[in-house]
Order: sequence, then structure tokens, then C-alpha cells
Amino acid sequence: MSGARCILHSDLNNFYASVEMLKDPSLKGVPLAVTGSIKDRHGIVLAKNMLAKSAGVTTGEALWQARKKCPGLVDVPADFPSYVRLSREVRAIYARFTDRIEPFGIDECWLDVTESRFLFGDGREIAERIRTAVKEELGVTVSVGVSWNKIFAKLASDMKKPDAVTEITRENYRETAWKLPASDLLYVGKATAKKLAFLGIITIGDLAEADEGKLIRELGKWGKVLYEYANGREGSPVRSGEERSVKSVGNSLTCYRDLVEEDEIYMLFLLLSDSVASRLLESGLGRANTVKISVTDCDLARFGKQGRLPGTTRNAKEIADCAMQLFRELQTHGKPIRALGVAVSEFAEAEQLDLFGRSAREEKLDRADEAIAGIRAKYGNGAIKRATILQDGRLSEMDVKGGHIIHPEGHHD
Repeated sequence: MSGARCILHSDLNNFYASVEMLKDPSLKGVPLAVTGSIKDRHGIVLAKNMLAKSAGVTTGEALWQARKKCPGLVDVPADFPSYVRLSREVRAIYARFTDRIEPFGIDECWLDVTESRFLFGDGREIAERIRTAVKEELGVTVSVGVSWNKIFAKLASDMKKPDAVTEITRENYRETAWKLPASDLLYVGKATAKKLAFLGIITIGDLAEADEGKLIRELGKWGKVLYEYANGREGSPVRSGEERSVKSVGNSLTCYRDLVEEDEIYMLFLLLSDSVASRLLESGLGRANTVKISVTDCDLARFGKQGRLPGTTRNAKEIADCAMQLFRELQTHGKPIRALGVAVSEFAEAEQLDLFGRSAREEKLDRADEAIAGIRAKYGNGAIKRATILQDGRLSEMDVKGGHIIHPEGHHD
């Protein structure tokens, strides 16, 4: 693949379950499911190991359903702080080979190793070195895809699991990628796959050889995007940290139990806003003008609302207060709440002075936020927490520091 871009996609295999088996080696020989709270959430399966998967256990099903398929299933509660810690250790290994690293969730990353080939060998050699280092040093495995673009690199990493390297090249992509189901292509979810099937498009090859005009007529501009992806014409860069073109900074969380009381909902908004505010401070994006919330109730109905802040801010409490006001304005019919999300956008580097001393107050808040960020950077995210959050022991254990950044090229089915 000399002379062309070289992109890797590294995917940690059965990540949550792998971490649990690393913590307790006795779990390695049994079918394992990582679950939400059995008491409060009826034991939803969040992840499973290969033995459970081979017995038919699937992510997202209730634990009682999984046990019917696999009577010997062992379940353990999710330990998100441990998953975050190991994810950071894996990314430190990636950083030995390139600084061009773009996370895609807690367990997946794209790496641009185009220039690294001068030091470490070709893309496959680098992928093998990463695979070996992660396995030997950390005790978990990765599957790595190698290609000339992000879409095919991701597709390749999914083709052979666990603990494998797969390469899709300009010479073999018709024989390897085109025979796969269209639903294997990144961003082709169930709804889009159904639309494509209605058009007689079953495989990625069918999509690549379809009439582009018809795809655009049926799917809009997204039809053109998928057509380009299937033909290997995807050229978005691997963006690391500050290089991302950020439209908003946000975070969301499914709680360990359904929330009913307003003070519980506000507590979760505050936890999420704390994470968002930290990301704003770290990124140097400035202060936000707009807050947007997402709400999922116990019936999985989804709601959303956004509104402007009284002024610009990067303070967690002000973001949470605005989020709570937006929540009160939503018509959720009083149903218990399963998941919440908070995002901020429309960033301003400077703030206009007003007559009521807001900027002086912002300066004090900024100093406090910077002090908190310094403590967390030195001692970890759990070193300092808000007293309100500590009222709920389970909630205080959650680590949502990672957050997510939404940028223009992001697509969701």
C-alpha cells in the first residue's frame, strides 16, 4: 500500500467482558455477560464473551432471556471506571506508532500510519505490532483492519475476530468487501439496510454497482455518500483531539435505574454537565451559547429540546440548570426516565460585558473550574466530585469524563 494513505482501525474484542476476565481469571472458562443492575434495570446484557456469544446471547437482551439460551451463564455488573482506564492504556500503545488517533467509542480507534511506515514497516506490520503489544502487555486482544480509508479499515477489522489483522487493498476490495452484506458497511443501520433491500441491494457490491442517481432519489444525499463508501472513495482524515472540526460537545448516559424524582434527574444532568464543562475547558473551545438535551423514557420513547443560555458559559451548574429547565418544558407525561444526554454548542471565545457583573462572576467560576480540572488531571477524575452527586453512591461511581464530541462529518442511521 506504498504511496497511498494507510489507515488502521483497531477494535478491542468483547471489551467489557475481556476486562472482567482480566480482573477475575476464573471467568475465562465460562460464558460471561456484563450487565446493568439486575435489581434496578432487570439485568440488560451490555456485553458478552465469545462463549456466551456462541450460545446465542446478544447485547441488549434481558438477562433472563440470555439465561434461557445459556443456562450456565455467569453475569457480572459493569465497571465503567475500569473500562475507561484500560482504554487509555491501549491508546498509549497506539501513540507509540502515530499521533494521528481518532477514537470511535471507548473500544475503537482509527489510526493514520501513513508516515509511520518509514519507521515501523508497512500497514500490516504495524497492525501486527500493535496487536501483539496490546495482548502481551495488557492481556486483552484487538482486531485490526488495514486499508487506505477509514470505512474499509473499519470493515476489515470486523471481518476476522478475535485477535486478528485483516487488510483490504485497492487490489482485493472487490473480492473481499463487495461480497459482504450492505449492513456491514459503517453507518448502514437497520432502517437503511431495509430501504436498500427494497431496492434490490443486498451486498456492498450491489451498492457499489447500483445506479447512483436512483440512490440519491431514494435516499437523498446519503445515497451518494453510501455509493462513494462502497466504491472505496472515502477520504476523511483521521482527526486527533484539537484537529476535529467541532460543532458541539456532549455526553449521554443510561442510568443504572429508571429515574422518577426531579432531584434525581437534576443530579444526572449535573454529572453529565460536569463532564461537558471539563471537556470545554480542556479543548479551549470557549463558552457555549446553546444547551441541548436528549431524554429516553422507560418505554424507550425519545425526546429532545434545545435552548439558549442567558449568556455564554462553560460552567457545569449553569449548563445543568438550563438542561433541567428544558426538561421541565418537555412533555414526557411523567414517565420514568432511562437515559439522559446533554450537549452544548455555538461557542464564543469572548463574552460581551454586561451591567450586572456577570463577567466578574464568570471569572470566579472559571478559576474554580480550572482548580478542579487541575486536581483531576493530577489525581484522576474521581478525586473530586460534587456533594450533590455523592448523595447517590452508585451515581458517584460512574465515570463519564470521556464524553463525546460531535463533529460535522458524523452520521447516524
